[in-house]
Amino acid sequence: MSKRFRMVLLSLLAISMLVVLAGCGAGSAKESKQVIIYTNADEEAVTAMESSLKSAGYEGQYQLQSMGTSELGGKLMAEGDKIEADLVTMSSYFLDSSQSQYKMYKDLAFETGAMDSYPSYYTPILANTGSIFVNTEVLKQKGLQAPQSIKDLTKPEYKDLVSIPNVLDSSTAWLLIQAIISAYGPEEGKIVLHDLIANAGQHIEKSGSGPIKKVEAGEVAAGFGLRHQAVRAHEKGAPIDYIDPIEGNYSLTESIAVINKNNEVTDLAMKMAETISKDARKDLITNYPVALYKGESTDAVNKPAKPMKFDQPLTVELLKEHQQFFKDAK
Repeated sequence: MSKRFRMVLLSLLAISMLVVLAGCGAGSAKESKQVIIYTNADEEAVTAMESSLKSAGYEGQYQLQSMGTSELGGKLMAEGDKIEADLVTMSSYFLDSSQSQYKMYKDLAFETGAMDSYPSYYTPILANTGSIFVNTEVLKQKGLQAPQSIKDLTKPEYKDLVSIPNVLDSSTAWLLIQAIISAYGPEEGKIVLHDLIANAGQHIEKSGSGPIKKVEAGEVAAGFGLRHQAVRAHEKGAPIDYIDPIEGNYSLTESIAVINKNNEVTDLAMKMAETISKDARKDLITNYPVALYKGESTDAVNKPAKPMKFDQPLTVELLKEHQQFFKDAK
């Protein structure tokens, strides 16, 4: 056998081995296809969800991708069940609206044990509640009385000393808009919001956590945002106090749903949904202290004094109306 022939034969054998190995690898990848999870949750919630999945033995069986609420909401409304994700955790109103348009979620295959009634295709994983919070040191320095209402924040003495989130960017701001419209109606409410926006000036934040950061830093005296963040800052010794406004404390839930793809990972996605909704709650309720399930309770400090619900179902369409209300109030 010539040297050249041997080299050709060895090359052909090597190529054959590579083809075989590639085929095996492709088969293994197919057998171990991962569940794709999209979420709008923040860092604490993501940590809790991943911890529950890893404890249940699902490590390496999923990929989790975090997105902003607007980005993920846009994908849900544009792509429907053609979305890459198999499992989503998202603001509940986006799930309601996308289900209404596409019928894209699979009914949950497990008992949730939720306190309230929810659609058959999702169950909440956490809830956020809005409130006013103040920096007590700045109030003292400026000679300001602590506000008791959102309307108090429109007083002249609060000019440039208020921080609020922008409803065009943050769902936290929707809690503020709901409170204003419910308490004052669309006409007076627009005046209240106009004066509040004017007082906030450059302190209108894209992030729902922006106001508490500015209040903690002493850049402003008061803000509106997530109640539990102010409670946590107060308990850590910061000069922060939280105030349940006369207009009421409104809440938004984030829920988990399985995309109804009926493929090889849908059943696994359903099992992961059950794990997150049940096993992650011990950590989620610590960071987001709102009781959602039977047997859960929260400390008195984490119970808002004036819990309220908006008088219309929360949908993406209603959010768009309230975003326009915000624009018109400027």
